[in-house]
Amino acid sequence: MNQQTSPVALPDVAATDSAGVHMPLDWVGMSGLALPFRLLDGQAGEVACQGTAQAFVNICRADVKGIHMSRLYLLLEAFVDSQQLTPATLAAFLQSKLETHLDISDSAAVSLRCDYLVRRPALKSDHRGWKAYPIEVISRLEMGKVTTELKLAIPYSSTCPCSASLSRQLLAEAMLEDFPEDGPLDKEALRHWLLSERGSVATPHSQRSWAYLRLKLSMADSFPVNELIDCVEQALGTPVQTAVKRQDEQAFARLNGSNLMFCEDAARRIKQALLAVGGVEDFWLKVEHQESLHAHDAVAIATRGVEGGYSAELN
Repeated sequence: MNQQTSPVALPDVAATDSAGVHMPLDWVGMSGLALPFRLLDGQAGEVACQGTAQAFVNICRADVKGIHMSRLYLLLEAFVDSQQLTPATLAAFLQSKLETHLDISDSAAVSLRCDYLVRRPALKSDHRGWKAYPIEVISRLEMGKVTTELKLAIPYSSTCPCSASLSRQLLAEAMLEDFPEDGPLDKEALRHWLLSERGSVATPHSQRSWAYLRLKLSMADSFPVNELIDCVEQALGTPVQTAVKRQDEQAFARLNGSNLMFCEDAARRIKQALLAVGGVEDFWLKVEHQESLHAHDAVAIATRGVEGGYSAELN
């Protein structure tokens, strides 16, 4: 006959041992936690995401050795299983997390990262394809106040206005060589010339570029991820494509030709567009043109200019 034995009490060193060096810590927790979660977008509704999370609390008592990490993990698992991700639900989650550490903590933070997938139509053909936009949602509860931040990266194409101007000059010189000024101009001959290799004697350089955004959001019942992506891509005019047939590539070439821009132009376009988006209290943006001419990148940075808000830091 088996006899039941009482469970053996397991030692809890973090709770019973005092810190060897007595001082508080700003943040203690876990990072790189693999999680699925459901983000509620204001336009797209519920979006299923897979990514990684970080969860932290502070240690405000100098004598306390450590935190209850397993509690943070289990709370986060239960949260993403039961609720959609919104600024409001994140705020409630931080409060519940802090309540499990009231004896040692007065601040809490959580962040979730993923590639936010959006299906985009081709420019001309009937095809569609998925685009990935890296995002990070960060929420902090400090001194009784919750702040919610969204980081978002948006790829686009940029064609250099200076390079386009220099290319046009070379094209004009080549045309004068092949079509003397004192001779008659045959439009059909000119059309064939433009379609020949001589018609592309020089081409402007363009490159894949990135807009990196940090946005402080108002407390709301959803995230404006789709709205922000549309806002920035419409302001720039040259979003990178997914499914591309020849007619789509030609349309993309036309877009680049009509949206020549330096990095300064791109930063100003995005800043102007973000100023019109509701629910964004503050923003920091960086555009990075990953040059095909240079071995380095061209960068411009701008902020909303809120007193006490984001500063024009480089990263």
